[in-house]
Formats: sequence, structure tokens, C-alpha cells
Amino acid sequence: MSNLAIFGKLAASFIGLVCVLPAATAQSCPALLDHTFPALQDGKPVSLCQYAGKVVLVVNTASKCGFTSQYDGLEKLYDRLKDKGLVVLGFPSNDFGEQEPGSNKEIADFCRLTYGVQFPMVGKTSVKGRDANPFYLKLAELTGSRPKWNFHKYLISRDATQVVAYSSFTKPDDKDLLKKIDEFLARQP
Repeated sequence: MSNLAIFGKLAASFIGLVCVLPAATAQSCPALLDHTFPALQDGKPVSLCQYAGKVVLVVNTASKCGFTSQYDGLEKLYDRLKDKGLVVLGFPSNDFGEQEPGSNKEIADFCRLTYGVQFPMVGKTSVKGRDANPFYLKLAELTGSRPKWNFHKYLISRDATQVVAYSSFTKPDDKDLLKKIDEFLARQP
């Protein structure tokens, strides 16, 4: 076989790889996570696809709520399990009792300065009713559970095929929540 023929086959193989890779990447994002939100801190777009293969604990948060102290437990949980594949993802919302009235900067400063929050958070958004963002609508549809107050939680499995809902009263150190997190973390993507 001539060098030109070998080069032609290699070039064709390379072109085929280049065409296949983007499609494979697009398929690696589960439909449930195929959403983008502005980041709380700087407003830059954050794709939830980056959490594919992780266990994700989604929480609608508020700074002036009786459950606000859960930020501390959420941060401890995130810090303890992030290296094993857990992501805590905060969704500040003013939907319940107008208990998140501040701007994104005010919310970010409060979370960081008061509770040392390092887990990712998106910009303030709606999580209930007609104005709920599409991600929350899907979570509610999948679980049959809609947030009734701040700090409602959804736990998403690594492959994003299972979602479990927890009420605002479920604290981050709740034994049933921790058991389900461990179960989801044990499943490799």
C-alpha cells in the first residue's frame, strides 16, 4: 500500500472521529440535566451537564427563612462528599414568603460570609407555579412532589434516571437522606 493510500485512510479515520466525538459528548448529558442557568456569583452561564455522572442534591434556598440554618449542614455534607461525587446545588428563590428578597450579589455574600458556602449556586429563580424554571418543573413531574417551602430537596442519581424528593423538614444530616446519597454514590456511572 502506498504512503498516499495510508495517509488517505488515516485522514478518513481522523475525520470520522472528529465527526463522532461531538455527538457522543452531546449524548453524555442526560436530558434531565440539559439546562443552563446564570451562576449566582458572576451571572456567567452554568450548564448542569457538567454534573453528569455525579449525585446531585438540588435545594431551593432562602436567606431569611426558619430553615436557612440548613446552609451549614449542606456545606458540611458537600465538603465531606464532593470528592466521592456529590454536588449540592443551590437554587435561591423568593417564591415562599418573599424570604429571598436580595440581589444575586447580596445572596452570594450572605451565603459565603454567614455559612461559608462553597457549593455551586445559580442565580435567583422561580421554583413553583407557572413561573417555575423548566428544570424544577421536570423534577416535580418526575417525583410528583413540588416544593411547598424553602429548602425542599431533590436527590438525583449519577445517571439521572432516579430522583427522590425530600421536604424542607429533612435536614442535610437526615439518616434516610444520607443512606440514599450513599446508595447513589456507590453506583458508578
